[in-house]
Amino acid sequence: MEKKVTSPVVKGLIISLALIVFAVVTYLTNQLENKALGYLQYVILFAGIVWACISYANEKDNYVTFGNVFGHGFKTTAFVSAVMAVYVLLAFKVLFPELMDKSLEIARAEMEKNSALSEDDIDKGMDISRQYMTPIVVASTLFGLMFFGTIFSLIGAAIAKKKPVTPFDKSTEEVL
Repeated sequence: MEKKVTSPVVKGLIISLALIVFAVVTYLTNQLENKALGYLQYVILFAGIVWACISYANEKDNYVTFGNVFGHGFKTTAFVSAVMAVYVLLAFKVLFPELMDKSLEIARAEMEKNSALSEDDIDKGMDISRQYMTPIVVASTLFGLMFFGTIFSLIGAAIAKKKPVTPFDKSTEEVL
């Protein structure tokens, strides 16, 4: 009897849940400005995608190719990216509507540190930021996670143990 392979959707849901919990805890503990803590989301994504790749190879008894494992990791990444883009949209519009104002306050503080910008320039920048913030954050979440997830899928596919596959081996027909 062949082992059942956990789908990329299930693994993507698990990784997304971990990222959402991390984002909510970061917000609730008022750590939005903590840049070092912000990088931890990429550590979570890395660990999740590599775990997805390695567990896929193990579920297939390691009779996989680099491409099979990468494909599984990429599908998982695509699902995580889509879920997180929806979460970010919901966070800005429904769950934490004050998040936009907090984010803009942080951006204003960063702009004020730049002595080359006048108060008028900062106000204009803030008006533009307020207008386009949600689509920019959703798009950057989607494409940023896809970019890093693709790299992490490549790493996961390289790390996953693979047994040599020959075209004459009946047990590896579906791999080739």
